[in-house]
Amino acid sequence: MHKGIAASRGIGIGSVCLIVEHDLSYEKKKIEDTAAEKARFIDAVERFKSETMEMAEDIKKRLGPKEAEILEGHLVMISDPTMAGEMGKMIDAGQCAESAVEAVCDMFIGMFSKMDDDMMRQRASDISDIKVSLLKILLGITDIDISKLEPGTILVAKDLTPSMTSQINKENVAGIITEVGGKTSHSAILARALEIPAVLSVPDITALVKDKDSAIVDGTEGVIYINPEGDVLSKYVLMREDFIRKQAELKSFVGKPTVTADGESVELFCNIGTPKDAKKAIECDGEGIGLFRSEFLFMDNNHLPTEDEQFAAYKEAATIMGGKPVIIRTLDIGGDKDIPYLGLKKEENPFLGYRAVRYCLGNVDSYMIQLRAIVRASAFGKIKIMVPLVTCVEEIKKVKELVAEIKKDFDEKGIDYDKDIEVGCMIETPAASLIADLLAKEADFFSIGTNDLTQYTMSVDRGNADVAYLYSTFQPSVLRSIKHIIECGKNAGIPVGMCGESAADPLMIPLLISFGLTEFSVNPVLVLTARCTISKWSKAEADTLAAKVMNLTTEAEIQTLLKTESKAKE
Repeated sequence: MHKGIAASRGIGIGSVCLIVEHDLSYEKKKIEDTAAEKARFIDAVERFKSETMEMAEDIKKRLGPKEAEILEGHLVMISDPTMAGEMGKMIDAGQCAESAVEAVCDMFIGMFSKMDDDMMRQRASDISDIKVSLLKILLGITDIDISKLEPGTILVAKDLTPSMTSQINKENVAGIITEVGGKTSHSAILARALEIPAVLSVPDITALVKDKDSAIVDGTEGVIYINPEGDVLSKYVLMREDFIRKQAELKSFVGKPTVTADGESVELFCNIGTPKDAKKAIECDGEGIGLFRSEFLFMDNNHLPTEDEQFAAYKEAATIMGGKPVIIRTLDIGGDKDIPYLGLKKEENPFLGYRAVRYCLGNVDSYMIQLRAIVRASAFGKIKIMVPLVTCVEEIKKVKELVAEIKKDFDEKGIDYDKDIEVGCMIETPAASLIADLLAKEADFFSIGTNDLTQYTMSVDRGNADVAYLYSTFQPSVLRSIKHIIECGKNAGIPVGMCGESAADPLMIPLLISFGLTEFSVNPVLVLTARCTISKWSKAEADTLAAKVMNLTTEAEIQTLLKTESKAKE
């Protein structure tokens, strides 16, 4: 047995196809005819664009526009004048095309890989994929045709890039194993979209297997078996049948209300990053948008988005949702999320620095542009405003004052908007948790961000592998904080939601039911799974389990108990 990261749920059983990395070495020679070399480079870029566009269109037809955005992002990057321009300059200076591609891509890879934000680190992986693809074209190297693999294939590779993953025929690939990558990597995202079990970051796996080895991929637990014994194989055949049965069971929850076993209703929303993601939320039966990460509008631009540009995006999401709630988080920038044109200062400890609402309130003119756009868009749906990284009452009060100014201005100018638009706050810091009772008197709603709440409560850098063992929402301190936040919201009569990853965790869901969470906001593809889990627990059963959990003293004890109780519900 070998362990890795559980990246895409399910059980895959089949025969190994080992993707061997090509030798991309080349001779670094001085170029005399730079015009001819530049023409060779341009031809390679055009071929890369053509092939990538073809793969993106295929993905769009098979999986949808959201998944195609990964490859479309590659097209945007290679078309960036900075990247292609720097490569061209190096060729003009006498460098060969291969050397120019490698040097410029490595520069960007180094810059992005140092960032702690998962999304920004993923851009390093994207650029690495672009580099490898361009070098293969320049060197005349042809890849194995992944689209024509035999049925029951287990793909094994050091890294399965988006361009490789996009060629997979899900009918033939039973599982994916790689040496690198994590849950948020693009290969993991595509594997989940294709519903192919995947275990990533398995140490030295490419050296441990060979073509035609038999393998088991347990993408739920993050383990794999190479040439398993008969009893192990028999066990996993039954587990695969059970998993398939449960997936079929989920389809019965399409169009159903989200209720506990004893009929108590809760809201099941989706987290999105772009207006187009709202379509995915509708397709997956989401009941609203619990988190619209508005910073993507800023990060995918080379200028501050205008009021009209932002208004159009927010209006699009609201229109798609057809009157269902859309909670827009105002600009959550800083920390490890930098936007060059905003001119953020370099800080020794950016996670505790000038970020999120702090930056916004320090740059009121640009913040007002966003707030005006959101309030304008509220005329087209049930939009709510959510303020990130709140740590004191003054911050939520100031945002409400700005919104009041906008309302007054709109009233004078006859601009339509939702007169009852709500302003709430994310509770994602220990400070906000400790004064949740005070914040509840000012905020119209709470949304708990468990990722940062866990990070700050446990004083753990999420990107530091040495302390990763401490990063768990099931730590007693984090659970007590979550329970306290929900109680404060309930006492003040305001709804409390959760938009962190824990909202979809089947082990966490019974505790959240017991604590009184009223809104669960999850990745769209997890809507039916969460609805199914919620339906299995009555409030009384959840209360009994929560009472036991809150008396335990270690994360390990809590996880063990929850896994046992969760298993009994299957």
